[in-house]
Amino acid sequence: MSTVTDLRYPIGPLTYPADVSEADRTRAIEDIGALPSRLRAAVNGLSDAQLDTPYRPGGWTVRQVVHHVADSHMNAFIRLKLALTEESPTIKPYDENTWSALADMQLPVEISLSLIEAMHARWMAIYASMRPEEFARSFYHPELGQNLTLDQQAFGYSWHSRHHVAHITALRHREGW
Repeated sequence: MSTVTDLRYPIGPLTYPADVSEADRTRAIEDIGALPSRLRAAVNGLSDAQLDTPYRPGGWTVRQVVHHVADSHMNAFIRLKLALTEESPTIKPYDENTWSALADMQLPVEISLSLIEAMHARWMAIYASMRPEEFARSFYHPELGQNLTLDQQAFGYSWHSRHHVAHITALRHREGW
């Protein structure tokens, strides 16, 4: 029996808890809030050549991962606001692989790191103001064919935050950077 690590999922695949406790929700939100500093630390000191290294064979470069996190988290922030202000809105999916090939993916990572810091400050302000029952609000995700609650979104982005930081830190570990 082989123990091959799947470099795509350094922390394992996304799973949602069956029941969400207040402590679970708090941990998920803390992970999202910690992402800006964790991501900045993960790329700290990397050269352009290192930033342009794929985190796995056939995968995105570290630079693309950082810019993807900004894209994804901006979409998540807007979806949160839509779900809080509309009744089960249908969100607009996007093709993250096509986005990863656009010209802005070659910009310095500092641009997305600063954007993530500012946006996460706003995101955390909204979370801090939410009542527990508001986490049951939802949006419809047409690609998934289902409604996702704001609790599910928080768990998804807690995982997403840790997942992409782990892509970078695992690469650094493997390469001895």
